[in-house]
Amino acid sequence: MTDTTPLPLPASTEDDHYGEISVELLGEQREKLVVSGERIPTITIVRAPEAEVDDHIVIGTRDPRHLTITVDGEAATIKPGKGKLRRQTYRVDVRHAGIHYRLVPNSIPFSRLTRDGKHLGDFSSDGDRRVIAEWQEDAGTPEPLDAAIGYALSAAFGTGGQPMWMMAVDAISAALP
Repeated sequence: MTDTTPLPLPASTEDDHYGEISVELLGEQREKLVVSGERIPTITIVRAPEAEVDDHIVIGTRDPRHLTITVDGEAATIKPGKGKLRRQTYRVDVRHAGIHYRLVPNSIPFSRLTRDGKHLGDFSSDGDRRVIAEWQEDAGTPEPLDAAIGYALSAAFGTGGQPMWMMAVDAISAALP
């Protein structure tokens, strides 16, 4: 049976440096996420059709074998962490044109974006494709690719995470009668 639910309109955000940035979730199974804007490169993240879908992840999987990413149509490499107990395991790494990007949770609502280890800014998204970027003033003006990657990874995988101690308390509380 084919899902005939209409897809929502693209979510858009106004970035301080790059103006309006659009986030679209496309495909019958919502397997394609596209981030675009007039002044940034287009980032496309695609989930393979054979991937097992996790409804808690906007793009549907954290398995790098089932994900591809392109920057203006040029292939890049994406490698999400497995997403277990520690915040660090929810990181997402992208390599493109010799540059290494990482988005990793650093608080409950935010994830830190780095380029080759340099902190560029913090992103927040709760899974509705709307993304908020707070750029680091001392990092200078972000490059167009920095913005595109940050918005795409935040929209596809969400941001933030509870500290491990808080997750342990929640697990213990749930187990008690």
